[in-house]
Order: sequence, then C-alpha cells, then structure tokens
Amino acid sequence: MSETGASSPSRTIRARAHDRRIVVPKKLAELTTWSPAREARPEDAGLREPDVQAIWAATEGLYRTGLHPAIALCVRRHGRVVLDRAIGHVGGNGPGDAPDEPKVLATPDTPFCVFSVSKAVTAMLIHLLDERDELRLDDAVGEYIPEFSRHGKRRVTIRHVLTHRAGIPTVPGEHADLDLLADWDGILARLCDAEPTFSAGRRLAYHAITGGYVLGEIIRRVTGKDVRTFLRDEIKVPLGLRWFGYGVKPEELPFVARNYTTGGPVPPPISTLVRRALGVPFAAVAGLSNDPRYLTAVMPSGNLVATASELATFFQVLLNHGELDGVRLFAPRTVRRALTESAYLELDLTLALPLRYGLGFMLGAPFGSIFGPSTPHAFGHYGFINVICWADPDRDVSVSLLTSGKPFLGPHLYRLFEVLRTIGHVCRRR
Repeated sequence: MSETGASSPSRTIRARAHDRRIVVPKKLAELTTWSPAREARPEDAGLREPDVQAIWAATEGLYRTGLHPAIALCVRRHGRVVLDRAIGHVGGNGPGDAPDEPKVLATPDTPFCVFSVSKAVTAMLIHLLDERDELRLDDAVGEYIPEFSRHGKRRVTIRHVLTHRAGIPTVPGEHADLDLLADWDGILARLCDAEPTFSAGRRLAYHAITGGYVLGEIIRRVTGKDVRTFLRDEIKVPLGLRWFGYGVKPEELPFVARNYTTGGPVPPPISTLVRRALGVPFAAVAGLSNDPRYLTAVMPSGNLVATASELATFFQVLLNHGELDGVRLFAPRTVRRALTESAYLELDLTLALPLRYGLGFMLGAPFGSIFGPSTPHAFGHYGFINVICWADPDRDVSVSLLTSGKPFLGPHLYRLFEVLRTIGHVCRRR
C-alpha cells in the first residue's frame, strides 16, 4: 500500500488486488470534512480540546489501516455534538476501483447503510406500539399474522423475535436472492411456512434478517402503514432528519457510501460459521449491499440508511429517556423496557459468541464489552461489520461510528478498539 498515493496506477491496482486495502496518503487533512459550526465547544460538554483531538486521532488511526474507504463519526456528550466529521471517500478509492474513477469525498452528511443497527430502530417502533396498547410483547406473533403459526410456531411471541429466540434465524431457501429479499410478500410467505430450528424461547440464535420482516408485518397489520412509512411518521419527521429510512429512493442511490470488502479472506472453519449467520459468503455481502435492489427495498433488520449525526441523535433520544429538544417520541418506561436484559452473556448459537441482549439491543458489560472498557450500562447495536452505534448513560454520551470497509478479523481491530477506548476514557464516568 502506498503511503502517499503517488505510486503508478499499475502498482496501485496490484496492491489492492493482493490485500484489498485503499491508498492512504500521509496527510489526512485533505480527506477530512467537517464544519466547526456544527460542533459545540468541548468545555460546554465537560471536555477539553485535547480530548476531542484524541478521539479524532484514534479515528485517523483506524483510517490509516487502509481497510475503510470512508469513516464518519458523531459524538454527543451531555446532549451536545462535540465531534461530527468524516474522512475518506464515498467511492473511487476502494479496492477494485479504477485509478481514473472520480474520487468523491465523504462528508458528515453522507448516508451509510448501517445493516443490523436497523434492528434497534425497528425494535423501538414495536415498543412504541406496546406503549400505545396496540400490542403486547408477549402476544403470539400468530395473533397478528395467523399464517405464521404453522409448523410449530404457534408459541412464538413478539418478545421471542426481539430477543433472537424465535427459532427462525435464517430464511429458508436461497439467501442471496436480492429479488426475494426485496419481495416482502414472498419472503414473509417463506417465513410463515418455515419449520423452526428449535422451540420458541429455548435457544439464543441471532436472526440476521428474518426478524425484521416479521416485526415489520406486525406493524403493517396493526397500524395499516408499511414499516417505512411508520418510521417516517413516528421518528424521522418529528426529529427533522433528512435520511433515516429503510433504503432510499432510486434517484438517491449515488449519495449512499459504497461498501467494500477489504482485508484478507475469512479462513475455514470460521467462514462456514459466517456463511451460516449471514446466509451468503462474507466477501459477497458488500457487493450485495451496493445493489440497487438492496438499497431501495424495505429490510427492517438490515438496510436502514442514515448519517452518523442522525444515528447519534436517535440514541440521544433514548439516552434522554425518549425525548429530545422538546419532542417526545417514547415514554421513559418504554425506553427502560427496551433495555431490559434478556440474555445474560449467553452463547449465541448463530454468532458463536457470548453476548448480552436487551429487547432489540445489544448491551455492554463491565468486562469484555463490545462498546469499550467498563461500559456495563451501555446499549446499542453493531452493523456489518465495523458499524457501531451506542449510548452510555454512565458517561452521558451517544456515539455513531460508520464505516464502509468490510474486513474480517485482523490487526485493525486494535485500532477500532482504540476509538472505543478513547471515547470512554475522555468521557469519564459520572
């Protein structure tokens, strides 16, 4: 990988083909976009300027791994935006891009597909309906979708779907068929006709895609609105957000950050576990997610498109117990219920990892937390594969870290952890 980006085109192409990394120049200022007017004074959020600089330096360290063509980061402390910046390119500097392809800078207003972070947003729509007495979490899914009860799924409840215990972790048949994933009625019919892999509530197994369709259909049958419209009416419009929706309109496709498979291949037998969790080979996910069929469909578990600022705003609402700037979206008890622990560092049979789950959220832990050191009360969600959005009430911070590179395990994880560690360190616990 060239440090300056001044190598010949042929050398650049060979390097990218070999290790799937981007060209990273020594000076990153020319790749960084931000507006000082959008960031509060650090002192107003209980920080110092060196604290903010330390967070961004750690983010630059992550970018220098060459594995993320674009990174966007928004950090809110005490409700104030202290950092809202982007570095890298929406497209044109990724592995496989032609040397003469136009390089488009990412900005804080660049929308990203955030994959499984979508689950946290969809979960809150369900919790909102519970708050309004339009459903109950322990109702059977079959009360709203009678045909779902077939083949032993009569006892599956909404709570089971929220907590990845419904027994339908994968879509029967062909997972990589984008025409199927975009066919709401078709995929719902498959899920209704599916036989569960285990009894309702018995096992924790991450539902990468399936749960979102079930929850979205419940929302449609309860409200008469499709889940995209319900999200728009209940969250996007009240908060005045530009993007923040399941997929985008066809004419908006060029604005979405392009995803890239980066780094080395996934070795066996891990590759088999990953394929079982995702339904497709790891290296195929980035390409599928750039397909117009994926980005224009409605996939409540996997294709929310939003900016880092918008997601930090959403998690700030939850940090504020359901309200922001005089706009109340959820009752405080609704937020508390959503964060109720349902999996106590239990082994997830799909991801083969011990995780803590709430009712639609991943939860932090005192040790070995996925949101950084000593974050026992943090909550949020990861998105494929280094997209991380969370809030930590102990530090009064909400964070959205969006990346367009899709590497698997490797040394870059140290740099990713360093971003989380630095945020937790400078935003000291109260």
